[in-house]
Amino acid sequence: MTDPAPSPITAAILVIGDEILSGRTKDKNIGTIADYCTAIGIDLRQVRIVPDEASEIVDAVNALRTRYTYLFTTGGIGPTHDDITADCVAAAFGVTINVDPRAKAMLLERHKPEDLNEARLRMARIPAGADLIANPISKAPGFRIGNVFVMAGVPAIMQAMLDEIGPTLATGARVLSETIEAGNLPEGNYASGLGEIAKAHPGVSIGSYPSMTQQGFANRIVVRGKDSDAVARARVEIADLVAQLKAADGKA
Repeated sequence: MTDPAPSPITAAILVIGDEILSGRTKDKNIGTIADYCTAIGIDLRQVRIVPDEASEIVDAVNALRTRYTYLFTTGGIGPTHDDITADCVAAAFGVTINVDPRAKAMLLERHKPEDLNEARLRMARIPAGADLIANPISKAPGFRIGNVFVMAGVPAIMQAMLDEIGPTLATGARVLSETIEAGNLPEGNYASGLGEIAKAHPGVSIGSYPSMTQQGFANRIVVRGKDSDAVARARVEIADLVAQLKAADGKA
């Protein structure tokens, strides 16, 4: 009897902030976290963006943390009145939140005691039982409670926090990827055949991605999976399909 395949390590991202939903701020963190997860074999399954509203944040945290191995949040841990992420995460876990002496000490590495006003102290308020995530850039920490990692929204600070927590994350099998260039062959020409190949290879993910290049319109077909043999078999069949269609259209 062979051992069962290990359960995948999964994750979700929760982006918090009215400024993202309004378009005023363009999110850069989703792609960074997605790349990071892919590189270490964590399957990113879902991304949500919610406003600075307590009920929305609490509901999203509870929904996502119970469904996935990890939940990464970005935004809402600054010093202003609308930075309510820490309070909402505390509410989601049903714990208290207060100024944490460890977090306050971190802030004092950057600020003089007399400058540590009420607003700045908001950044030291941490839910009970949470571990801190160091912030080497501006010192105000993020935190981890349960399987939820709460990080800053500023991309450079988020990246630094992600680097801090990276070694603590469980990793899984990396996703392998193969690309077949379909050139200017229209998707409609190969959609049916590609669908049949996808049915025959349920262990891999197959997608078709049109794009505009310097040479003009082009299609790429991408095969993804964790089994190298399965990815290779699907790739060969897709390459054969594309070659046959190009030859029939005189585009070989």
